[in-house]
Parts: sequence; structure tokens; C-alpha cells
Amino acid sequence: MTDNRSIGILGTGMYIPKQVITAQQISEASGVPEHIVRTKLGITQKPIPGEEDHSCAMGIRAAQTALQKTGLDPKEIDLVIYIGEEYKEYPVWTAALKLQQEIGAHNAWGFDVALRCSTTVMALKVAQSMMLADSSIRTVMLAGGYRNGDLIDYRNPRTRFMFNLAAGGGAIILRKGMNRNLLLESALITDGSFSEDVIIPGGGTQKADIGQQERFATGCFDVPDPEGMKERLEQKSMANFLAVVRQSLQRSGYTEHDIDYIGILHMKKSAHDYVLKELNLREDQSIYLSDYGHIGQMDQILSLELGVDSGRIKPGSVVVLVSAGIGYAWGATTLKWG
Repeated sequence: MTDNRSIGILGTGMYIPKQVITAQQISEASGVPEHIVRTKLGITQKPIPGEEDHSCAMGIRAAQTALQKTGLDPKEIDLVIYIGEEYKEYPVWTAALKLQQEIGAHNAWGFDVALRCSTTVMALKVAQSMMLADSSIRTVMLAGGYRNGDLIDYRNPRTRFMFNLAAGGGAIILRKGMNRNLLLESALITDGSFSEDVIIPGGGTQKADIGQQERFATGCFDVPDPEGMKERLEQKSMANFLAVVRQSLQRSGYTEHDIDYIGILHMKKSAHDYVLKELNLREDQSIYLSDYGHIGQMDQILSLELGVDSGRIKPGSVVVLVSAGIGYAWGATTLKWG
């Protein structure tokens, strides 16, 4: 018997640009030794956008891939949620409506959401809640694109921890009444004390501090107080990262001992290894995204696909997708695969 309150992942799609920037090229642009880029920052290479790889456009390609893989008629989609970055084709623009039109989801309605690199996890929770509350919403497309690597000036040492920002698009289709690839419970933590630690000076109503930014490219990320941010993050970040994993599992009826695979956003290798160690997981229970860098909130979708394709995620696997985003936000979602 079908459980009409169950929600499953009908399919996923990714779009990865063909162009890449290598660790050597990042080293040359930044002055950071190549071995540091490879070992500490954990970047072998990362995709960068081509001429036509705009943010929403990459989300559209990922959504079309998900539709092709599942054979779903786009007219069956009831809701489109854009999960890409606010940095997109136009500065004041609802990308979900463009994506809805281009994939042929003419019976849907749509909106954009944003929580930086925790957007996908947050959107899964939002979509799940809406699907359970509204009987008219049976099928949801979550899709978007990311190219915040454009916003990095490699000459700025204050933003070194973001040198991994890359480009790509991702999509997830959710279906109510599915009893496979089940979307279980999510957990999110946000801490607004970090809200102005990573900013793009100028471009908004807050006037830029020209003196602070004059040495680096305008319109790029900056960190006004890198030492203060680092000190405060060290006190909270890993603890919150692990907390959302454990909360998501507990709400889903599991513990960390039940994890078969964890999809972790790209971060420095030592932090990735620390998470695995704290959760008593083996290296082969995750995939380190050194050949992709950090495609923002698409990392969870990418890791899920790589896990399935590599056989690390099997029918019956308990999967946790975990994220962290500047601002600062931490999120995790538990899945029961197959």
C-alpha cells in the first residue's frame, strides 16, 4: 500500500561545465603554493563557467537532465523551487519562473529560496513541509545553478578559504506517495552573529568602504575581520556541523552508527576527515570532492549522485546530506535509499 505521506526522491540531475581551473592555475593566480592548494585546500581542479553557463541556465540544464532520467512529464510538476544562488543572470529577478518556463512546467507555480550553501537542505525541508500540508502539491522540482567562483579575487588572502568556489547546476525531483529513496527529517542551525563576516562591499544600499576594498576587485567577496571570524567559527562550526547531522538522524529514527554514506560539501581536507572521524565513519563512506571544488548548495546533489554511481549508496542505505553556508547556517537531511 502506498503511504501518501511518504516523500521520495524521484530523480536528480547535475550539470558540470567542461572548463576547469587547476590547482596550479589557482596557485599562480593567488601566490599560494600549489601543494597547499592541493593538500590543505583540497583542490585538484574545479569547474568554471563557460560563456553560456549562467546560473539559472545551468539549473535549467540540470533540471532537464533529471526529467530525461526519470521520464517525468514536466506538466506533472506542481511546484518549482529555485535553489541556486542570488548571484545570477539579473540582480533583481525570480529565477524559478524562468526555469519553470524553460522546462515546460506549465501547471506549476514557483519561487526562489536562499540560505547560501545550505539552500538545498533548507529547500528540501520547505518542500517536504509544503507537500505534507497541501494536497495539491504532489511533485516538486528543486533546481538551480551556482557560479560564485566569479566573486573571488585570488589576490585577496582574506578569502582564501573560498578559493574552492566553483560552478555547476543541480536538480532534485520530489514525489509524494513514493516508498523509495525516502526523504526523512532535516535539521538546521543558523547563527546571525556571523551575518556580516563574509560580504560583497557595495552593490546594495549599504555604501562600500572604498579604502578597505581598493587593493582588490570590486564586486567580489571580502572578509572584514578574518581573524575574528576564524576565532568565533572555531568555537562553533564543527560542533554545529555535527549537531545537525545527529539531530537529523535522531528525528528520522536513527543514530550516527546507522550511517552508510554521508554527502559532505567540499571543505578543506582536514575538516572533512575530522567529520568522518567524529562520526566513526570510514573514508569510503563519503566522497571528497577534490576534482569539483565547492559548487555551493549543489555539493549535496553531486555527492548523492557520485555515491549511487560508485555503489557506495545501495538499496537500504541510510544517507545523510550535510551542508554549511556563510551567514552562518548548518543543515543536514537524512534519506533512506532504495
